[in-house]
Amino acid sequence: MTVSDWTMPFLTDILGAPVDRPQVLETTALGAAYLAGMQRGIYPDLDGFAKTWAQQQRFSPDLKAEVREQRYGGWRDAVRRTLTKQP
Repeated sequence: MTVSDWTMPFLTDILGAPVDRPQVLETTALGAAYLAGMQRGIYPDLDGFAKTWAQQQRFSPDLKAEVREQRYGGWRDAVRRTLTKQP
């Protein structure tokens, strides 16, 4: 998801908060490998791992609050209608 130049700005607009894209996009695989290496004593503690994180790009919200709330309301309505029986 982090590689998508559509998803990242959308996510930051919906959250109303900045979102950082890391240098290493495969963070799940990296985290699993690091934990395995840490267990075997190959890598340092979690603080050492955190120091290896680097930002590639920061996305900042561009959507007005009232538009964000309107879209969120529409999403909530869609979820409500999906979870309830319709005649």
